[in-house]
Amino acid sequence: MIKRLHEMGMRAEHAYIAGAASIGLSIVAWAISMQTEHAGMARADRWGIFVGEWAPTFFALGNGLRTYELEEQVSERVQELRPGHETAEKVGR
Repeated sequence: MIKRLHEMGMRAEHAYIAGAASIGLSIVAWAISMQTEHAGMARADRWGIFVGEWAPTFFALGNGLRTYELEEQVSERVQELRPGHETAEKVGR
């Protein structure tokens, strides 16, 4: 799943931004619910918690994407340093 998200263009930074935004959005959802709905504090709390639960998922996706990106960088670097590769020859001289 992480590989597929990465292939679709999603990067770790995008997931981290979405996680931070969902924290702010949960506060906004709670405040709006308190102001506009007459269902009381319990309803506002449910809205805030519902949106706030997205943050850990986005941060976890960000961590998975970051790990994938780092592994990809290491793999590319290893390829560059393999014998017979132009960069490996320059390093050896």
